[in-house]
Amino acid sequence: MVLYTSPFPNSFLSVLHSFSWGLIFPCYWLADRLVASFVPTTYEKRQRADDPCYFHALCIIITTPIYLALLVASLPFALIGFLLWSPLQSARRPYIYSRLEDKNHANGATLLTEWKAAGNGKSFCFGSANVCLLPDSLARFNNVFNTQARAKEIGRRIRNGASRPQIKIYIDSPTNTSISAASFSSLVSPQGGDNTNRTVNAGIKRTTSMEYKGDNSGSNNSEDRDDKGEAGEPNEGEENTCIVRINGEDNGHMSDTETDTVNGQAHASGPAEPSLEGEAEISKTPNHKQKEGDSGSLDSYSASRESLVKVRVGDGTVDQSTVNNKLLYKASIMKKTSVRKKKHTDETFDHEISAFFPANLDFLCLQEVFDKRAAEKLKEQLHHYFEYILYDVGVYSCHGCCSFKFVNSGLLFASRYPVMDAAYHCYPNGRGTDSLASKGALFLKVQVGSTPQDQRIVGYISCTHLQAIAGDTTVRCEQLDMLQDWLSEFRKSTSSSSTANPEELVAFDVICGDLNFDNCSSEDKLEQQHSLFTHYKDPCRIGPGEDKPWAIGTLLDPEGLYDEEVCTPDNLQKVLESEEGRKGYLVYPTSKNHSSSQKGRKASLKGNGRRIDYMLYTEEGLYLEWKVEVEEFSFITQLAGLTDHLPVAMRLMVSTGDDDP
Repeated sequence: MVLYTSPFPNSFLSVLHSFSWGLIFPCYWLADRLVASFVPTTYEKRQRADDPCYFHALCIIITTPIYLALLVASLPFALIGFLLWSPLQSARRPYIYSRLEDKNHANGATLLTEWKAAGNGKSFCFGSANVCLLPDSLARFNNVFNTQARAKEIGRRIRNGASRPQIKIYIDSPTNTSISAASFSSLVSPQGGDNTNRTVNAGIKRTTSMEYKGDNSGSNNSEDRDDKGEAGEPNEGEENTCIVRINGEDNGHMSDTETDTVNGQAHASGPAEPSLEGEAEISKTPNHKQKEGDSGSLDSYSASRESLVKVRVGDGTVDQSTVNNKLLYKASIMKKTSVRKKKHTDETFDHEISAFFPANLDFLCLQEVFDKRAAEKLKEQLHHYFEYILYDVGVYSCHGCCSFKFVNSGLLFASRYPVMDAAYHCYPNGRGTDSLASKGALFLKVQVGSTPQDQRIVGYISCTHLQAIAGDTTVRCEQLDMLQDWLSEFRKSTSSSSTANPEELVAFDVICGDLNFDNCSSEDKLEQQHSLFTHYKDPCRIGPGEDKPWAIGTLLDPEGLYDEEVCTPDNLQKVLESEEGRKGYLVYPTSKNHSSSQKGRKASLKGNGRRIDYMLYTEEGLYLEWKVEVEEFSFITQLAGLTDHLPVAMRLMVSTGDDDP
């Protein structure tokens, strides 16, 4: 299948489309600014609280007639442009495929080594987020604004979080089986001259990440890269990974209460040392204007090249010559990255609320990237980490769907692995305002490796966004039916294997996106019982109507986005740790017995908020000799203040066994 690198099959149509859009754009921009001036966000209201009331009103009085006059003057040109633009959409391709040709531009990403399906297996990390990049006037109804600046900042934070060094902590202890979130965010390091190890409280392998100083300019710092004396090249198979091995004993075990008191830092086996000054300091500024050093900030200095070293610890002693002093200091002040404890020992995988996107993120699915200019800015930032991106996904005008479409599907897909095939389908049954967007499903086939026998190892990823209007349960169920049918058709049409002589081995099949229903609301019973959940597994779900105790909602209350308590990734992470905090800042299932206002609600509610963003996987249709299981699931707060959804991430382990397939 050919991947489309331009929206039109020839340059003439592309030029004609650009000309027609150039005639439409002034009218579109003026209308957007006119409406936006009458829809202030809570952040703007607070900023204007100190100004005289008449000042803002005076600005509106002056600018409104100007906008209206220019809008009326631009209407004839917009009409001519629309008459040219609309028929051109019948020749438009359903997406734009962008591949980064200049590898030096991807300064945040490490080079991937090809997986040969040897050894015990490989893990793949998937992320999904609704980023609410609508035209500014429409985004303000969700209490977010400045779409163009937000798009750039969202891209920076995602690639900055994903390109951080990953720290793997291995604890060898036959007796200590307790599990605590401290192991997510701790390093084993001596403090000063004290030879006593600071241990982490865990009984299984843990994976965590440190903060990473991103490149705000987005430029490639070739000077640092060429300095091999300071930063060595990572070994094959280790992508920005720091490995710590601990031979733990029972005397190093600590309770959850003790773990809480140190805010996720590693403990000494004796009395805990006092915290460093500044460790508890948290930015109080809005998240898009963070202070230097905040977690989630692009200017965080908590980790650099020094954190790429390997540390090996055993039998109570540490070889300090193997650890850079700078790493020890930075590890000691590293902020807590996981606050949700894995208290349920029967759970087979790690789960956390993280202030960062996972390190070594492989695939990213975004929803509501509706604005074209914002999509371009977002793409430019993501290309610093992801080599392959599909954006501007969807159809316009009356082409391909029953009703007229003013905006695209809002879907965007980014990958570190090559995309082999892609297909898009538009849901034909959208209703209300949703029918104005070409919401649908994007299906992708990626190559993640090859076997020693030259068989391709592939994976399937589906990204979708369902009907949003409350009460449209039958519409969403129909869309889930179409999603399954389209995915089955896509897999058949792109498969080049036969049962007797397979040319490809399927490693995973994942569905992610904003499904616009939760698993606890009584109004969503039909969706909860859909057959999709018999074929695909939801790591956060026990069954229809019941989530696992650690799962939380992903829909934030828009009114509280800029509150001081949640305006930074760290603050939002800490609030979501608490049940009372979740009641104040997450949207809960609607009920006749409770008011719609979220703020200050103390009533006992079912679940931990509306979880409408999903990551699903299946074991059906994969290579029979391999096993797929969840290694880690995260709710992410790094986009605090930039969107009204919590991103989610899932790391899958594809186990192949000791022998080659």
